[in-house]
Parts: sequence; structure tokens; C-alpha cells
Amino acid sequence: MSDVRRWLWAIAALVAGMVMLGGATRLTGSGLSITEWNVVTGVFPPLTDAAWLTEFEKYKAIPQYQAINQGMSLADFKFIFFWEWAHRLLGRIVGFAFAIPLAFFWWRGKIGPALRWKLLVLLFLGGLQGTVGWWMVASGLSVRTDVSQYRLAVHLTLACIIFVALVWVATSLLPKHKLGKRGKIFAVVLIVLALLQVFLGAIVAKTNAGLTYNTWPLIDGVFHPKGAQLFLLQPWWRNFFENVLAVQFNHRMTAYLLWFVSLGYVIYQRNRPAQSQAVMLFLLITAQAALGIVTLLLAVPLALGLAHQAGAVVVLAYASYHAARLRNV
Repeated sequence: MSDVRRWLWAIAALVAGMVMLGGATRLTGSGLSITEWNVVTGVFPPLTDAAWLTEFEKYKAIPQYQAINQGMSLADFKFIFFWEWAHRLLGRIVGFAFAIPLAFFWWRGKIGPALRWKLLVLLFLGGLQGTVGWWMVASGLSVRTDVSQYRLAVHLTLACIIFVALVWVATSLLPKHKLGKRGKIFAVVLIVLALLQVFLGAIVAKTNAGLTYNTWPLIDGVFHPKGAQLFLLQPWWRNFFENVLAVQFNHRMTAYLLWFVSLGYVIYQRNRPAQSQAVMLFLLITAQAALGIVTLLLAVPLALGLAHQAGAVVVLAYASYHAARLRNV
């Protein structure tokens, strides 16, 4: 079983790398540079000058080039192309790295019935994630100059759900210890809130809400904007995804909620076996919140934007590990 556990940890690390590479692809504006989904031939980048020119002409036909990158050089196109190509290549690698060992371990009888269905669900989610990724890219190829914030949020959140599931399943294969099961629902709530915050963060990123209202703790000069400002658009639900003020405000409020819930969890686990892990989780969430504030104040420089996304992955990893360890001795 240790081989299976190490394999799942490796896949989780690859998925974390995918999340980070996806963030770099978005922050460099590279996500629409490849306008087709070629499952087999897309493994290789263009290998000749003629092939590069062909890909460049395809990019020139979409609205992003015509409205934003008009006059881009071939060298600049190669730069954004390689980010998206690397992201897709790593996705293929993750797929093979999961499916082939899964078949091997299954054949060798190392995967019991209880574990099989979990791994099959993960395999399905991985395939679904690839489809969602292309669905997201397709949203920016005909009318828009970028991808839909709705679809980006789904894509990133699904990646993080897969990551959480991998960490959880791998951790569940560790020997039991003395933490016990007390507080497990509390810990799961923290994971759900963290995933919600990832979803909201994706909306912030795609609407460029992080480039506005670069002050803290006030937003537009107040702590809580008026309802008329937060619900400016009709129908009302659009404000959660398209109203920049509401989008950033929601991300802030959910961060505060996550912080206070994690603090409450520390108090709940006080003088209990899980106390030290609860404190560590609280410190990670606090560090991530502080990093988010600095990133906002500096208007999201590339390095800090990636660091903030990495911080979310670290929080999810530890929260999932901790929750999975909370079980009966």
C-alpha cells in the first residue's frame, strides 16, 4: 500500500504544478495562444518556421490578437505559445502518470475494492478537467478577447478539488494515530471555505478586480460599500461575477470568514491531540491572507500573484491532510 500512497502523493504534486503553471499561463496572457485542441499532434510544438507561421496566423484570426496584440512579433507569440503548450503537455503527463500506474496496481491486486471506486472517480474527474479546460479556452476564441471568468473559475476550482481528493486519499492510506475523529466536520468546513475562496479568487483574477481598489482594510474608502454599489447590475446575481467592486468585496469577506473559522477551530481543538495541527493550519491561513493583502496593495505583480496562488495550494494541502488524519484510532 505504501507504493500506492507514494504514487498518489506524486500525482498530487503534479496537479499542484498544473495549478501553478496554469496561473503563470493566465498572468502572462498566454491562454489563447493555441486555438485548437489536437490530442495527439498537440504533444509537439511547431518544429519548423513554416509551422510556427501557421500557428501564428491562427492566433491572428481571434479577437484577442486583433484587439489587444495587434503587431505582435513572432518571437513574442512563441513566448506565450510555450506557456500554454507546457500547461497542456503537463496535463497529458498527469493523465498518463495516473492511468498507467492505476492499471498496474489494479492488475497486481494492490488496490482494494474500497479504494478502486475512489480512484475511478479521480480518473473521471481528470478527464472532465481536460474537457473543462478546452471549454474555457473556447470561450475566448470567437467574440471575447479573453476567457470567461465563469469558466475559468470552474476550471481552477475543479483542479483544486482533484488536488484535495488526491491528498485526502493518499493521507487515508497512512497508519492510524491518536488524533481521533473529533472536529472532522469543522475541518471539512475549512476545506469547503478554502475552495470557495479559490473560486472567488479566480473571478477576481479574470475580471482584473485585483487591479482596482488597491487599499486595505478599506475598499473605495469604506469597509462595507453600499448595497446600491454592490448590486449595480441586473439581474442581481451578475454582480457576484461581473461587478468589480462586489467581486473584490466578496473575496475579502470570505477571507475574513475563513480566518475567523480557522481561529475558532484552534480554540475548539485546544488541549486536544489535534491542537498543534489546528494551529499550523491557522498560521498558514493567516500567512495566505497577509500575502493576499500585500498582493492587492502592490496591484498584483506577477511573482506575488503566483505566490498567492501557491499559498492557496499549500493551505488546501495541509487542510486536506489534517482532515483526513482525523479518524478513529
